[in-house]
Amino acid sequence: MLVVMKTGASPEQISRVLEAISVLDLTPHPMPGATRTAIGITGNTGAVDSRQLEVLDGVKECIRVTKPFKLASREMHPADTALDLKQGKIGPDTFTVIAGPCSVENEAMILRTSEFLVQNGIRFLRAGAFKPRTSPYAFQGMGLEGLKILQKAREKTGIGIVTELMDTEHAAAFEDAVDIIQIGTRNMQNFSLLKRVGQTRKPVLLKRGMSATLEDWLMAAEYIMAGGNYQVILCERGVRTFSDHSRNTLDLSVIPPAKALSHLPIFVDPSHGTGKRAYVPAMSLAALASGADGLIIEAHPEPDRALSDGAQSLDFKGLQALMASLRQMAPLLGRKMS
Repeated sequence: MLVVMKTGASPEQISRVLEAISVLDLTPHPMPGATRTAIGITGNTGAVDSRQLEVLDGVKECIRVTKPFKLASREMHPADTALDLKQGKIGPDTFTVIAGPCSVENEAMILRTSEFLVQNGIRFLRAGAFKPRTSPYAFQGMGLEGLKILQKAREKTGIGIVTELMDTEHAAAFEDAVDIIQIGTRNMQNFSLLKRVGQTRKPVLLKRGMSATLEDWLMAAEYIMAGGNYQVILCERGVRTFSDHSRNTLDLSVIPPAKALSHLPIFVDPSHGTGKRAYVPAMSLAALASGADGLIIEAHPEPDRALSDGAQSLDFKGLQALMASLRQMAPLLGRKMS
């Protein structure tokens, strides 16, 4: 249910409604707007008697929310969500690029990459300190040491850090070290992890599971938001199909319905979606055209020598060419490169 307050409702009136919702053993989620405040309600297993809330001073109306993903739904939050980070705005009317190597390999490479990105107007670095790999014998990342290297890159260049959290054990370290916490495809339904990042106040980039439906994906976002963290970015990264011409099937068709159902910003990962660097530029432009709010791209100074996912990583020259194309195309679609 959504409780809509009257325009000009006082803080005291809003507080009384929040208290009344809590008395019902439900969880209130206040969402201040430009002209009025709305209060979402979660925690109910059945219908809520709206009459107990409609009679309170300052309440305009109570609206039933029909979607199972309540906080992520446009029924509860009609306007697009925008995230204001130190490195720039993410959300409507902007288009943001996150780029960097698959994994943290050494300090020199990360610093070199960070400086290149900043020089080319890219404000967020992606690199995995912890790497979930299909094979237990593949490079698993540098762990906490890699996280320290990412912090050094941020201190030196000011670039925002985006990296994947794999378990609840390291959540506290990530809160200090990164600007956006990534939840990978294999952990999209790791509900303990989703609940833990729901307790943080850092934005969370939530990758779609490789076999997840749109509703599965939005319900995973709901887990995070139900914990009080409303800064969620969805990320389409390809799904598992019968296709053998690419690593995964990049499902750009999910973006318009996701936008119709949810107010959350959506990014696309064309690197994992295709698995081949030759396909990344075309799919990046297609993602922009389809309504995505940004990209997360793998880029490496020497892709053929990368310790992981070199085949899908752009080199610096390729990334520069892609950024030039995006900057030409974005204004035509009403977007500003962030």
